[in-house]
This record gives sequence, structure tokens and C-alpha cells, in this order.
Amino acid sequence: MNEPAYVALAERFGRARVVDAIRDQLADERDVTAPADDERAAMVAERLRLADAPRLRHVINATGVVLHTNLGRSPLSQEAVEALQVAAGYSNVELDLSSGRRGERASLVAGPLAELFGCDAALAVNNNAAAVLLALAALCKGKEVVVSRGQLVEIGGSFRMPDVMRLSGAKMVEVGTTNRTRAADYEAAITSKTAALLRVHTSNFRVTGFTESAGLAEMADVARRHGILLIDDLGSGAAHDVADEPTIAGSLAHCDVVTFSGDKLLGGPQAGIVLGRGDAGITAVKKMARHPLARAVRIDKLTLAALEATLRQRLRGRQAEIPVERMLRLTPEEIRRRAAMWSVKLADRGVETSLVPGESAVGGGSLPEHALPTVLLVVTGPAARLADALRRGEPPVIARVEKDQCRIDPRTVLKGEDEVLIDCVEVAARTVRR
Repeated sequence: MNEPAYVALAERFGRARVVDAIRDQLADERDVTAPADDERAAMVAERLRLADAPRLRHVINATGVVLHTNLGRSPLSQEAVEALQVAAGYSNVELDLSSGRRGERASLVAGPLAELFGCDAALAVNNNAAAVLLALAALCKGKEVVVSRGQLVEIGGSFRMPDVMRLSGAKMVEVGTTNRTRAADYEAAITSKTAALLRVHTSNFRVTGFTESAGLAEMADVARRHGILLIDDLGSGAAHDVADEPTIAGSLAHCDVVTFSGDKLLGGPQAGIVLGRGDAGITAVKKMARHPLARAVRIDKLTLAALEATLRQRLRGRQAEIPVERMLRLTPEEIRRRAAMWSVKLADRGVETSLVPGESAVGGGSLPEHALPTVLLVVTGPAARLADALRRGEPPVIARVEKDQCRIDPRTVLKGEDEVLIDCVEVAARTVRR
């Protein structure tokens, strides 16, 4: 440890970590020829570097999946990133600056949410699953909630609606069948113990063919006549018309309580949004905010800051500055021009490519049958090896392998990443030639 190389490592990583790394290195050398002292020091340094490297790394999403769950779903806008920097220090997250008294963090986004969506009450929590769980626990615990059998969904990570219902303390009453549920089915299931009708948007799959489902207007009529709540788990949360995805405004027109994700189609940070309409909705949101579970699922200051910035961008009509919004609106011709530019630059560096038509995906459980036409850059060479080399690059580039080709979709490559991507493709192409 007194050798200069180890002293320098101890100053950088700490003495205890260097000692542990030396011990691990010596243990690995027991059954092999011992390296020279300088080689051993280099190996120890590499161990420490790898152990100290951040596990969360920036990657370039070249898959064409806009809301890629494994890659963090919605990328934030520049304005949202700047808001994170403000929240990283001291901020008035729970301080009313006008009175100097304690404030409510939820109030920071309640106003923008109400203005943007025309609701009467709003609350933000840490994700949509938490929003649904809180709604059921605060509004329906010990009572019955009627839901269609065709909407007992499972979302990512094996979280199932029946499990969420059970954890909330509400009793689930299933009606209809997998493919057909009518308003009369809801009507027949209502008892004196019923607290709400629940509609769960099947955002990550579709049932087609011989199907029928009660619309929100029909469900609202049933709920009003019986004096119970209508709750809509909207899931993805489309702020405007996107293919056949139901919109937030469309749900609010009929429902007392609407929940959806703050990232996905809204394009902000991961969060759960709760909106209330009318007197029943206002009362419901207040009950949720006061419920003990609200503390456990409350939104943190960084998420709150990024969400507020995203909402205000939409209020100012600057949706095009939100990455998800921009990606979804790109035309195949715009994508072709970008891919062609990459192809020309790569040709100058000796990398052979071609352009082929293809399809992007919305992802994140949204619009499972709605493909987005795109133009793909195909890198000539062994597909699997190229994709592996790209993924191991700096920064990692996540491409896709289709039809034995390594394909890059420009739709999901962020602005400002073009030159870095071209460098990474060049390095990967050279790597597989060796």
C-alpha cells in the first residue's frame, strides 16, 4: 500500500476500498501465474474503476420505441431538466412564500393541472399504480368496486389489477365476460355496499373480433342513478387525440375521478396524476390527499419540479419542445432526411449503410397496435455483433436486430446526439472487422 500507484488509488477511492480490491485480486491469482507488480496495480485500478462507475448511464435510444420502459420511458424536455436543477437545492416545495407558513407540495401542480385539463381538483403522486391504489383505499375500502372481467389487466412487473384491489381493502366485483361487458352488467351488480364503478383502460393489449364494452357515458349514467363514483384508470394519459387512444378530456367529461401517468404520452417525469370533476370529484381528491397512504406515495421534489415545467410548457402551447411529443409527430420524410445525412457521413468514414422503410412503436403499454412509419438506417455487417458492439460503446447505443440486420431508427435519437451516434457506429463497425 505504500507504493506510489496504490497511494494514488487510495487518495481517489479511499484506503479501505483499495485494500479490499487488492485482496480480491490476490484471491483471483491463486490458481494462475502471478502478474508483475505494475500489472497487478493496473488490474486493481481497473477493479476500482469498474466498481466506482455509475450504474445508471446515458444511452442513445436507436430502437424506435418512443416510450421504452427499459430505457426510462419519456425523456425530459430541456425546460424540465432546468427545473430539476432548481429543485436540487433549497426550494419552496412546502413553504407558502406569501405568508411564510407551511405549504402543500401538491398545490404546486394542482393549479396547472386544473387549467390544462379543465378539472375541479388535482393531485400528483409517484406513479399511476400508486394513484389507483390510493383512490381505491381512500374511497372504496371495505366496499365493493365493480369492474369488467375484460379489464383485469396485468401491467409491467407482474402487477395485476386484482392484487391492487385486494391491497386497497376494496372488494372487487367482476362483471361481464372477457370480450363482452354491457351497461346492464354493471347495473345488475350494484348493491348497497357498492362504492364505485371502475373502468381500466386496456392500454397494453387489444381484444378484437366479437367484442362489446360499455362506454363511459353509459357507465356514468348507471353511476349517477345509484349515487356512486365512476373512476377511470386511464393509464397512458393522452393529452390530445393520438390514434384511437382515449383522451384525458374525454374521460373527465363523464368520470368523477381520472388517473393516468405523468410521463408516457404526457411527456413528463414518471408520476401518477389524479383529476377530480364536480363536487364528487373534489370531495374524492380531498379524501385521497388526507389519507395516510398519500404520505407513502407522495411525489418527491425533483419529480414535482419536472412535472410542473412540463405542464407549463403545454399550457404555453410549446408541446413541440417536449421530446415525446416531437417524436410522435415526426413524418417519415423528416426521418428519411436525417437517416440519409447519417448514411453519407458514415460512407465518408468507410462504413457501409443502407436505408429501408420500417415501423416505430409508441411503447410503454400505449397504442399496442398502432405502428408509426419510419425509415431505418441499416449498418452492413454481422447484425448481432454490431448490436453488441454498439451496446458496449461509450455512450451505449441501443439498436435493434431484425431480419438479420442491425437497424437504427432515427425517430428516438434525441436532438444533439447525431454526431455522437455516427462516431459510435464507426467504432462498432471497426470493432467487428477485427
